[in-house]
Amino acid sequence: MMDKEELVKRVHRELADSYDEEMELELEDRTIDPVTGEFSSAHGEEEKEYRRLYFRELFRLQGELVKLQDWVVQTGHKVVIVFEGRDAAGKGGVIKRITQRLNPRVARVAALPAPNDRERTQWYFQRYVSHLPAAGEIVLFDRSWYNRAGVERVMGFCSDEQYEEFFRSVPEFERMLTRAGIQVIKYWFSITDEEQHLRFLSRIHDPLKQWKLSPMDLESRRRWEEYTKAKEVMLERTHIPEAPWWVVQAVDKKKARLNCIHHLLQQMPYAEVPHPPVLLPERERHEDYERHPVPDSMIVPEFY
Repeated sequence: MMDKEELVKRVHRELADSYDEEMELELEDRTIDPVTGEFSSAHGEEEKEYRRLYFRELFRLQGELVKLQDWVVQTGHKVVIVFEGRDAAGKGGVIKRITQRLNPRVARVAALPAPNDRERTQWYFQRYVSHLPAAGEIVLFDRSWYNRAGVERVMGFCSDEQYEEFFRSVPEFERMLTRAGIQVIKYWFSITDEEQHLRFLSRIHDPLKQWKLSPMDLESRRRWEEYTKAKEVMLERTHIPEAPWWVVQAVDKKKARLNCIHHLLQQMPYAEVPHPPVLLPERERHEDYERHPVPDSMIVPEFY
């Protein structure tokens, strides 16, 4: 049995490890010099202070998200959060920060692949319906049914008739969800032409991010103006009182995350749910129990 001092040290190390996970997530924020093609890793004092403030506020907001989660479970609230935006706009980054400290059984992400041959013959919204929340659940859609208003329209994956039918149907579909007690929150992440160019360069030169670049992403870069027109039509025709659009200015990734999480917390009247104190029970020990060693052949080699 370890003494109390050693136990405290171990607990502190465990907490530090959890913060290291957050630092690992920030690796995706490495920026690349478009001239030299090299990663920028040097941070001045001002940048270091900015990062300290960012982490401090992020941890605080994530603590509030845990309270929100408890409230959703207790009240049986149902929430759908839609994240849309251009490729490399930062949707995945904010979704990671929202869900990082939450229970995946309560807050889950729906990131659907392209529809298969069977799904293309279904009612358009059918494959999304199966991912909707039950009582006490939050579902975050990393892209959603709005694919039809964006990529499908620009890339010619839907007909003009299907496109128009989508705009006739989606307001009624979302009103139907709200009447069923599902809160629908929709975010559009907005970045500039120059910022998307820089982020695509970063992905091209970073082997840890190249998987994020698909032929569709590269084509979206060429068709910037077509995507802009499609986005403007989408926001105009689907901004309804029951499920309005909220635009997140996302050129600065860190500010976008904080602003989005802060805004999300304002959309529900959550309150802290009281919990009884957690007491760790003593482990039972029995004289007739003997732990059997695992064969060496089953042990993962300690390479590090």
